Amino acid sequence: MQTDSALPRHDWTRSEIEALFEIPFTELVFRAAVVHRRWFDPAELQMSQLLSVKTGGCAENCGYCSQSQHFETGVPASKLMEVRAVVAAAEQAKAGGAQRFCMGAAWRDLKDRDLPKVAAMISGVKALGLETCATLGMLKPEQAAALKSAGLDYYNHNLDTSPDYYPSVVTTRTYQDRLDTLAAVRAADISVCCGGIVGMGETRADRAGLLHALATLPEHPDSLPINDLMPIKGTPLGGSEPVDGLEFVRTVAVARIVCPKAVVRLSAGREHMSRELQALCFLAGANSIFIGGKLLTTSNPDQDTDARLLADLGMRPMGSGKLAEAVA
Repeated sequence: MQTDSALPRHDWTRSEIEALFEIPFTELVFRAAVVHRRWFDPAELQMSQLLSVKTGGCAENCGYCSQSQHFETGVPASKLMEVRAVVAAAEQAKAGGAQRFCMGAAWRDLKDRDLPKVAAMISGVKALGLETCATLGMLKPEQAAALKSAGLDYYNHNLDTSPDYYPSVVTTRTYQDRLDTLAAVRAADISVCCGGIVGMGETRADRAGLLHALATLPEHPDSLPINDLMPIKGTPLGGSEPVDGLEFVRTVAVARIVCPKAVVRLSAGREHMSRELQALCFLAGANSIFIGGKLLTTSNPDQDTDARLLADLGMRPMGSGKLAEAVA
């Protein structure tokens, strides 16, 4: 029987994860903080920047997304950016402190005709000394292998929510489709970036269901983004009520406990989070943020705001300290 609660497990039951959510708040955050310190320096944050390299016109009907062609959101469809422009944006991101550069395209799946151009983007960004990440929709195994050859370090493909609630959010792609893409990414030896979104009308049980799905994957995600829904006018979820801040912190804490070695990222939604809420998330085990004034189509805190927050918290970019030593 495993007695070290900070070691990764793949046999979590859903009831065990639901029980974690019920632990008194301060005790839950403390437990998550202990796990966090086992694997990471708690004063360090990974800094990533995201660029939409192809915006709008997506064939999927994800109910939260401004880029779906099914909804009237005022986001026009654009063509895939030129490689030179993407590499220039990555250079600016690096100068602004980014350690990882993520490229996102509003596609249902990657088409073979676009693969050479995307591969050139990845190679160009990699040559700058940045970690590379892409989110391009569903992948076939041979496409994942080609992206790996181009220098892709991470592939983002979120599960979004629990298997039970998923059909209430998306109907054009199945949960199994998402799992199949993750399997192709792992088979190509690309690190997996996979998480979900809270605030879509789901229950606490659904949040536990999402984390159960992530914690019982063959390998835990290397990066685990937790997005706080940014309601977009014109989308089915545009009128969603926000999740309570303490409930959001609980979700971060449980993610840290069940996927202890994952880098847990505060992704969309930081712009409407208070400094204090973000600090609680860092205490509960979040150790990555997106920087830059924009995500794909929504706003993000500007560079000066983030710099002040990190300075006030005494935090620094990941890699400038040393990994926390494992407890014997």
